[in-house]
Amino acid sequence: MKSSQLLPSENLVFLLRELYDKYGYSRYKMNKFEEYDLYAKNKDFLISDSVITFTDTNGKLLALKPDVTLSIVKNTKDSGETVQKLYYNENVYRVSKGTHSFKEITQVGLEAIGDIDSYTIFEVVSLAVKSLVCTGENCILEISHLGILSDVINYAGIPKAEMRKVFRFIGEKNIHELLSFCNALGIEKEKADLLADTVKIYGTADEILPWIREKLTGIADENNINIFETVIKALSGGENGDIIRIDFSAVDDIRYYNGFVFKGFSEGVPQSVLSGGQYDALMKNMKRKSGAIGFAVYLDCFENATKVSDYDVDALLIYSENSDISLLKRTVDEIIAKGESVLMQREIPDGIKYKRLLKDLGGEVICVANNA
Repeated sequence: MKSSQLLPSENLVFLLRELYDKYGYSRYKMNKFEEYDLYAKNKDFLISDSVITFTDTNGKLLALKPDVTLSIVKNTKDSGETVQKLYYNENVYRVSKGTHSFKEITQVGLEAIGDIDSYTIFEVVSLAVKSLVCTGENCILEISHLGILSDVINYAGIPKAEMRKVFRFIGEKNIHELLSFCNALGIEKEKADLLADTVKIYGTADEILPWIREKLTGIADENNINIFETVIKALSGGENGDIIRIDFSAVDDIRYYNGFVFKGFSEGVPQSVLSGGQYDALMKNMKRKSGAIGFAVYLDCFENATKVSDYDVDALLIYSENSDISLLKRTVDEIIAKGESVLMQREIPDGIKYKRLLKDLGGEVICVANNA
């Protein structure tokens, strides 16, 4: 049972760890700091390039870890034959989105590293869906595929030197600037329009997959289209499939990511609360032969959220000095067995919010007020 007094970020830690345990992912623990060089070489992979550094006693420059994925990749076995399935519940040290100052932030996520196949991709994205649902009732997971998008960009004839600028326009869904930029580069109108149409698509599997099959066959790699279609159909046909949206403007740095990328949004939070994807390019950059896919849930997004429950406690039980301890114990056990919380007090505390007020009236516990 999770206490109704926990803040959402605290409650989520328990929910997510329980979820990943059920799917056979192993808990991964790591040090608080790494050599700064690890982050300096992969700054674009980080959410923020602001890193807290200090000099160790041996003269090495160390950093309080701003990211978990890089540490996991560095410290796990490089095997392309099986899949290492890991999850973490770690504190990272980065500039908080809420306060814009350095903060110790709890981050929960998972990584699958090794021989990444279609099922592994489905499983990880499916767990991202389940994780997102844990954050609130109204949520959306937006999914893209950088392989398919890159093929369209290459078909349009965008020079590699201009890719980062194009991806910025795509991430902003700035179609006007994208088309203007293509025109300035001398890109054929038909090809520029196809790229713009690809970036504009947004919707469910039933709405978008036929368009991709019709418009991008022969342009995007057929294997990428097939895998994307298979995984999206499996996700959309499963539990919580209604929160899946295809959105090719959901992008990340192509120097590190490839294939599936996704971002999760929860009602009431202005930025993404979950992000992830395949990062084989990062693995190659770190001299690894394995593939990888993973995601993280950013718990600092919920730091200003309200309590999970409108009540501090489900049942407030008022007893007296002469109350029968056996009766009180039996009553408490019965309440907890129902999955509820109970607070025992001699008097009603100031300011407490409770669903039910119970009192021991000389050997019998009765409900004297119900606010539910």
